[in-house]
Amino acid sequence: MKRRSVAGIVVLSVITGGLYTIYWIVKTKSEMNAQGAGIPTAWLILIPIVNIWWTWKFCEGVAHVTKGGMSAAVAFLLLWLLSLIGMAIVQSALNKVARG
Repeated sequence: MKRRSVAGIVVLSVITGGLYTIYWIVKTKSEMNAQGAGIPTAWLILIPIVNIWWTWKFCEGVAHVTKGGMSAAVAFLLLWLLSLIGMAIVQSALNKVARG
């Protein structure tokens, strides 16, 4: 996993109008899949209703990579309810994995 600035994620997402958010999702998905997470293609985000299922799979990947440090349910609620702040909290958990 690559360490990313938590504040940088929020700032870049705001400055780019959400484009960095898509980049972050795709890159972290690829990094988690490299560690055996099994998250499907990010193109599924574009399909209504399916994007909810895809987000759950992404969050299961977070739980897998963090070895339970952040549960899938907590990650899902953070991403759906807190959006950018949730992304920052999830990235913080992923940064802990990157530190080893």
